[in-house]
Amino acid sequence: MATKLYVGNLSFKTTSDDLREHFSQAGEVESASVIEDRETGRSRGFGFVEMATPEGAKAAIEQFNGKDLNGRNLTVNEARPKTDRGGGGGGRGGYGGGRGGGGGRGGGYGEDRGGYGGGRNDREPRW
Repeated sequence: MATKLYVGNLSFKTTSDDLREHFSQAGEVESASVIEDRETGRSRGFGFVEMATPEGAKAAIEQFNGKDLNGRNLTVNEARPKTDRGGGGGGRGGYGGGRGGGGGRGGGYGEDRGGYGGGRNDREPRW
């Protein structure tokens, strides 16, 4: 059964082929991929390597964790299962709504900071 490894702190010039070649020194590699940004196609600085055996995965962790590849010290450990992080939809409000009006643009000019006359710290203490 294949064991998936997380490989972090990759140089932005490291490719999936570089990862495969490097990790093959520890054992048989089933797959290797550097994760890229969807919009730019640039490396995000981490990737995953699937080792064919648990022994190969253990050897890879011992051999490469904290060691240099293309000028960066790698972080190598067993990958954790992906967790559901809620997924899209949210965002940060944008136009329309916001706090307390303000022309429909997310709060206007200082409405939740006491308007133009002063900041929050100008009020009497609550105690």
